[in-house]
Parts: sequence; C-alpha cells; structure tokens
Amino acid sequence: MDTLQPTAPNSATANTEDFLPLLGTDYVEFYVGNAKQAAYYYQSAWGYEVIAYAGPETGVKDRASYVLQQGKIRMVLTASLEPDSIISEHVKKHGDGVKVLALWVDDAEKALAETLKRGAKQYAPLEVKTDADGEVRTASIHTYGDTVHTFVERKNYNGAFMPGYTKMVSKTPVKSVGLKYIDHCVGNVGWGEMNTWVKFYEDVLGFKVIISFDDQDISTEYSALMSKVVANGNEFVKFPINEPAEGKKKSQIEEYLDFYHGPGVQHIAVATDNILETVADLRSRGIEFLQVPDTYYDDLLARVGNIEEDFEEVRRLNILIDRDDQGYLLQLFTKPVEDRPTLFYEIIQRRGARAFGKGNFKALFEAIEREQERRGTL
Repeated sequence: MDTLQPTAPNSATANTEDFLPLLGTDYVEFYVGNAKQAAYYYQSAWGYEVIAYAGPETGVKDRASYVLQQGKIRMVLTASLEPDSIISEHVKKHGDGVKVLALWVDDAEKALAETLKRGAKQYAPLEVKTDADGEVRTASIHTYGDTVHTFVERKNYNGAFMPGYTKMVSKTPVKSVGLKYIDHCVGNVGWGEMNTWVKFYEDVLGFKVIISFDDQDISTEYSALMSKVVANGNEFVKFPINEPAEGKKKSQIEEYLDFYHGPGVQHIAVATDNILETVADLRSRGIEFLQVPDTYYDDLLARVGNIEEDFEEVRRLNILIDRDDQGYLLQLFTKPVEDRPTLFYEIIQRRGARAFGKGNFKALFEAIEREQERRGTL
C-alpha cells in the first residue's frame, strides 16, 4: 500500500546507509475483546471503511479480524474465538490494545535477517502467504512489552489486504473524518527503560534519536515524564518512547503501566490536512478530547505567531498550537478510547513543523492530571 508521508527530512538527518529501509507503517493490529463491535465503533465514530475480513467464513477457525482503512491508515482489529489463546491472554492482561506495529518493507526476509544479527528476538519466522492475488511475505520481532514489529513485503500482491483475508465492504454508510496517515506511534516503558529501548531501535533497526525531552521539559507541579523520539532514516516511521520521572504524584505513564500491566503503545498520532473540520466532525460523533483552560489562548498568538486558521475557531474547538524553526503544528488529544485509561489518539496537522508540540506539554499534562484526579489515580 502506498503510504503518504510528511515532508522528507533534509539531507543532514537522512540515513544514506540504511540497512533496514522502511517504506512506512503498513498497519497497526489491535487485539480486542469483540472485533465486530470495535469495527463498528471505528466506522461510525472515526470514519474508517472496512476493506477485508478473516474468520471462520474464510477458513480461519480461531479468530476474527476486520481490516479498516482511512486515507493511508490501515488498522486490523482481531478477536479470539478461543478462551485460551495468545489473543485472549493479551486482552485479559492489557484490555484492548496494540499488538502489532507493522512496517512496510521491500524485503521481509532481509529485514528479519538484518535485525536478528543485530540482537532482535524473533517473534515469528518468515512466512510466505499466497492466493490468487499474489504473495505477501511477513516476519516479526519483539519490541517493548508484548508489542511486536511485523515486516510486511507486499510488492507482489494486488489483493485487498493479504492472503487469508477476503474483500469486505462496510455494511453501513461511512463518512471519512479526513484522516490521512500515521504521523507517529508512542510507546510507554517502565522506570529506567527508555534508554534501553532507544538503544534497541538504534542498534537493531538503525533508527536515530531526532529529539529528546527530559523531566524539566515535560512536567507540572505534580508529575513528570521523559521521552526520546526515534525515527528511521527517511523519518517515515517515528516512535517516541516515554518513561516515568519522579514527581509528587503518579504520572500518566505510571497510570498507563498500572492499567495496561506493562509497557505498550500509549497513543497513535493521525494526521489530517484540516484539523478544524476533523475535530469538529469527531466531536459531533461523540469523541471526547482533553480540555485545556481557556487561558491557554490568552497569549498563544504572541508565542506562536500568525497562523492560517481562524483563531476563534481554533479556540472554540480547544485545539493546541506550537511552532518550531520550520513552521507550526496544530494538535489535540482524545481521552482514552478504552475503559482502561490506556490507549488514546492524537489528531495532528503539520504546517511545516517537524517537532512534537513541546510548548503544549504543560497544558496537556495538567489536562491529563485533571482526568487522573477524576479517576482517583493521580
């Protein structure tokens, strides 16, 4: 699948000797308790179209999987049909959550070999899947917690998703909310583990650290975290890695680790070309967002400069803005989309900026802490 990506980095940041060239994010797979109902939620609330299905009707006896797509974003929702399976155990431990961050490659066999010799732990060997539409090759390695990376080679495939799945269309009318591609996926890891996993991405996958935040950058009176952003050579794939930092009270990262029972994907940032329309549409469909105080906007334009968007509409929709030396960005974060306070989404529109909204961290943390206080976990 062709993957729309942000503006290519300058030559100073590009990796010219990339042993693991990545074409983008192929898909994100969630293990869930009820895939059919989850698929309905993502269709009706988020505007994703169902494009493929695997289950008993297609010869798959132990699970049901729905593949959804919007723009260049593709997600797989998988539920177990057995009480004692890897999927069931994952859902029991973590709740609904991300199992697979799949990476689109030209050569899955080489990707597996290159990462294994650099210290990766194999999760699944090379598998060649074929049907009338061609062939897909996959192989998987472990990353933090129970999350895995699957290398997907699909240059010889023309089907809806991959062999084992049948083409499917949504049974109800679906209207897109304007989501285009995955901008980045954020992982939460335990105390003192951030640098370990950053080194893993550097050594095993050839990523580079493109930005770092310490507990002075991301903190409030009560809590803090530390984060480093790693990216592949062309920066098509970006993974911020967070760990808790000492504070007076429990941070959002600690809360996540407690409820998820270990490291995992905290949030997925999805890009839009018109955040005002996207957020207004999502709000009308019942998606809840974190709320920052109206005082956030009092000196905002003095801090970020002129913007192309209608400022009063930005303020009404409670959208956040930040600027770096290459432009500005607009962003907004949902509340957790599961009953456990774990996974959430970020809606982001980049107007040249390559950063991650450092100027908004304090306001966001305070908004998250207000939600933590309501849950009694601050």
